[in-house]
Amino acid sequence: MGIFVLQIILSINQAAVVHNFNAGPSILPKTVFEEASQAILNFNNTGLSILEIGHRTPIFQQVMDEARALVKELMNLDDDHEVLFLHGGASTQFMQVPMNLLDDKETAAFTDTGVWSTKAIKEAKLFGKVEVVCSSRESNFTYIPKDFAVPNDAKYLHITSNNTIYGTQWQRIPKTSNSLVADMSSDILSRVLDFNSFDLIYAGAQKNVGAAGVNLVVVNKNILGKVKRTIPTILDYRNHIKEGSMLNTPPVFAIYVCMLTLRWLKEQGGVAVIEKRNDEKAALLYKALDENPLFTGTVNKEDRSKMNVCFVMKDPALEQSFLQFTKEEGIVGIKGHRLVGGFRASLYNALPISSVQVLAELMKEFALQHA
Repeated sequence: MGIFVLQIILSINQAAVVHNFNAGPSILPKTVFEEASQAILNFNNTGLSILEIGHRTPIFQQVMDEARALVKELMNLDDDHEVLFLHGGASTQFMQVPMNLLDDKETAAFTDTGVWSTKAIKEAKLFGKVEVVCSSRESNFTYIPKDFAVPNDAKYLHITSNNTIYGTQWQRIPKTSNSLVADMSSDILSRVLDFNSFDLIYAGAQKNVGAAGVNLVVVNKNILGKVKRTIPTILDYRNHIKEGSMLNTPPVFAIYVCMLTLRWLKEQGGVAVIEKRNDEKAALLYKALDENPLFTGTVNKEDRSKMNVCFVMKDPALEQSFLQFTKEEGIVGIKGHRLVGGFRASLYNALPISSVQVLAELMKEFALQHA
């Protein structure tokens, strides 16, 4: 192990405790940082950095194969579903999904539950017709719509399973006879779902899966090849499936970090175990929020996200004082998005419950100081 790597690991171990609630890029397991930092200088004792190995070499092919196999295992995917690691983030998929699935005279159904669904709707309109079957825009996206109908002829229904900015989450996935497409960027692999019931899932990796710069796509290969348009080679899912996500040079390091994170998730006991932990973290923080006289939640309780807890202070004049108070105790990343204000605590898979306990105690202490 090189001196530089040892210094990185020692600095991680000796640094003051930081409680990372950033919304993304976000916290990753400590073991992932340690293994990834070592691989930068000497990957698997090859004498080469992970940053300089050829993507078509056997040593990286092993990384890609393991990463894809772990996704299939953790999601319990059937043989019809293919796993892809592609360039870019979820925003690329706003365009790539309709390009592959929607002809110009066909209609796609969308649920409008936040900024990211709005962006997906905008891009889909470039390729076909869009029908927004429900929206919570009138309330600034503070709830998940429940009563809506999907046209029988809709090519697919698109949902954003968790809304990072506003702090809402689909607690019950819609039942539909249409193909179901989901942007799961901010809650992927955080809870047990019937992933085979989705025909296409996409997620930027930088929240629960790994480092920024790679996009995870899970697609039912049977829905592809139906559109009449000519799809550019690099944007056709079928080409990426055929080439095993090696159609062009993939984001090697980002995929390697994904593999390490997925391996960590399996070692923890899989998605069912991590879901239980996430439930405990969310319950702890929401209880502290509901019992505190200074704070209030921003969304309907039944739609509260277990990944992104959004809240404000009843007296906005105290917000900066609370931010400084928590910062001095090692809390980072809780300032709310500009569209909502207040605070947002992101409780992704790798965040330990001890960090949530610290934040809950600080909220209580701050309230006592301002009683």
